[in-house]
Amino acid sequence: MRNGQEVSTFMDKKSADEYDKMLDMADNLTVLLSNSPLELSEADIEELSIFLAQGREDVLVALQAKKPKVDKSSATKVDDVKAASGQVNKKGKAA
Repeated sequence: MRNGQEVSTFMDKKSADEYDKMLDMADNLTVLLSNSPLELSEADIEELSIFLAQGREDVLVALQAKKPKVDKSSATKVDDVKAASGQVNKKGKAA
């Protein structure tokens, strides 16, 4: 329950806790956006807050507060390209 309304039902506690955490972040973002000089409707503020909270990992990367996750297959491709171009360190790994 949130604000007197049932929002979602979850089968496990972990999913419910993650959803509650996302809603708490959205509430905090709503306050931030409401106090900003931006002229947004209440519905737009709520929608934007939920969007940002759901994409929090991407937001943190965009704010440079967190490094992007490196896809191991991409890293291997980079190493292959470096090795092919002769950029290999003393341990035989791409530099």
